[in-house]
Amino acid sequence: MNPTLGAAGFDSRPAPVASTRLNDAVVATLAIGSLSLCLIVTVTVFSIKASMAMPIPA
Repeated sequence: MNPTLGAAGFDSRPAPVASTRLNDAVVATLAIGSLSLCLIVTVTVFSIKASMAMPIPA
């Protein structure tokens, strides 16, 4: 069984689904989100270390 020319499948050229500006905006948003998450984790780790270094009042 031979496939016919122009048959549906994954061989066709992919069509662009989003503009480059939208793509750049999504990339920038993901970069800002990952940097803020990294900053939150860093501040949390340092605050836990600082609270563990403090003596417990009796």
